Amino acid sequence: MHNGWLIYSDKDIEVNKAYIHWFMEEAALQSIHLQLVRREDLMIGIQKNRHVLLNNHQIEPLPEFAVVRTIDPMLSLHLESCGIIVFNNSRIATICNNKALTHHYVHQLDVPMVDTYFHKASFLKESPPLSFPFVVKTVAGKGGKEVYMVTNELEYLACRKKIKGNDIIMQSCHVQQGKDLRVFVVGKKIIAAVLRESNSDFRANYKLGGSAIRYTLSKKEATRIQTIINYFDFGMVGIDFLLSMDGELLFNEIEDVVGSRILSAVSNTNILRLYVEHIKKHIQS
Repeated sequence: MHNGWLIYSDKDIEVNKAYIHWFMEEAALQSIHLQLVRREDLMIGIQKNRHVLLNNHQIEPLPEFAVVRTIDPMLSLHLESCGIIVFNNSRIATICNNKALTHHYVHQLDVPMVDTYFHKASFLKESPPLSFPFVVKTVAGKGGKEVYMVTNELEYLACRKKIKGNDIIMQSCHVQQGKDLRVFVVGKKIIAAVLRESNSDFRANYKLGGSAIRYTLSKKEATRIQTIINYFDFGMVGIDFLLSMDGELLFNEIEDVVGSRILSAVSNTNILRLYVEHIKKHIQS
């Protein structure tokens, strides 16, 4: 029997209760004991020149692996320093939870993307560096939050106040509005793709009221996505693309702590079973 931790923050446990139960069930079916651990109960640091990890102020036997379902790259890095295999690993957590870093690395793979500028909100001038309209995103925003469409000077000034103190990216919005593609990935495999669309918002996020349908990738699209997958060492992620005016996929972001509600809504794919299979294979190698 393998032992692992499933780490969540308090605020996310209640909302994801069914998902957590499903994850534990799938793990048990593959002879893995998965223990729910609250992030707030963990203390990490250096004690007597050694990495230490306390759970509720107690030193416990360390798990073989941990699935970190909260955004905390430092935690992932520390767990790895203690000899624990982490999903997703700390490099993925660091890069993919920073939109600027993600674009920086994916650009090296010659994957098409919209014009994207990295900036500090505190450095923004009274006149914007882009012509209207454009999109402003904080580098750490998730789920469609902290994303602003700026169409005129008044909106730009209001946006500057909202994002004050944040690192941001600014992007051209010459794309099909309210539409994007999420590609679910486990390890080195594309599991499924879902086209998300909203008729009421420029963001297509399912949680924001968008609709979704299963999408069949072309050979060209799958090959391009596989280029990203081969470069990174993913556990389970969602890779998101915008659509150009002529339907070409344009890289948008990579979701580290990705959920699967939208995939479950449009298919019978049991992505957690596939993820547990990947984890088991990885820890046994």
